Amino acid sequence: MATPNYGFDKRQKELAKKKKKEEKLKNKAERKIGEAAEDSAQEDDATDDSDVAGEAASPT
Repeated sequence: MATPNYGFDKRQKELAKKKKKEEKLKNKAERKIGEAAEDSAQEDDATDDSDVAGEAASPT
């Protein structure tokens, strides 16, 4: 019977851990970008609404 290669198992665990950490950071960055896009879209909507209200009051 062959002896277990503990070094290989350890390296595989380390690689899996590293991959999982990178994916987690990537997902976190994507969520942060998505939130920033939503915030800027909401600010644009708020600006557009105030412009419309200002234009409605001016022609009177």
